[in-house]
Amino acid sequence: MSTHLAASPQAYRESAVLTAPPERLVVMLYDGAGRFLHQAVVTMRAGDIQTCHERLRRAEAIIDHLLETLDMSQGEVAQQLESIYIFCQRLIAEARIRLDPEKLEQVRGLLAELREAWDQIGTAGSGSQAAPA
Repeated sequence: MSTHLAASPQAYRESAVLTAPPERLVVMLYDGAGRFLHQAVVTMRAGDIQTCHERLRRAEAIIDHLLETLDMSQGEVAQQLESIYIFCQRLIAEARIRLDPEKLEQVRGLLAELREAWDQIGTAGSGSQAAPA
């Protein structure tokens, strides 16, 4: 009986993803990529290259998804995002080859800036929906 009352953290995450507006989903993807990149930096600096590569693969999968889901009909903004994502992929590849955590920090910084922009878009969007007509 108590299993129905206490939901797992994964259940909460799944519920958040299923009910989130598109802008919030993008923020969640950036959060995930940032978390995996941070873990990769820590493990790279500690010399745990296997774990580092696994975390980098997860961050790369998120960036790949962001790239694949870009709506190129949106014009210049989509083209700029595409360029940033490709640049991030290149920096991650270089970081992996050279074992350079600073390149990963650079990617984290870029994605953090984009995350903030998307978060503001989402906040502005939810605020305008709540405003009376």
